[in-house]
Amino acid sequence: MLNSNVNTRGIRGATVVLANTPEDIENATVELTNEMISRNSIKVEDIAFAVFTLTKDLNAAFPAKYARLRCGFDMVPMMCYQELDVPNSIQMCLRALFVVNTNASQDEIKHVYLKGAKALRMDLERDTAK
Repeated sequence: MLNSNVNTRGIRGATVVLANTPEDIENATVELTNEMISRNSIKVEDIAFAVFTLTKDLNAAFPAKYARLRCGFDMVPMMCYQELDVPNSIQMCLRALFVVNTNASQDEIKHVYLKGAKALRMDLERDTAK
């Protein structure tokens, strides 16, 4: 049974992948996932589920594979999707949504936007300094 102080919150993140290779998708997934976990002080067992999306130019690997193998997401339900192809949007982009059980309030959540993906949420620059 969940503690009454625990809420379900979404943590968003995104980064730009260098190239459409399994190695680059792996590196981007691990870096983004670790930053999202670290900045929000969450434990993997508190993640209800995770969703990863990739722009249409990234199809060499599933990000969930690397979250499972390199970040300890063995028991986290995950799905990977292709991002909507909006004209003039950021290309080579990996996005993530982690739904977590946490005591943090909505305004305490730190969304993580790395590299060229920072342009997606300039309003959150205070949370994306790196």
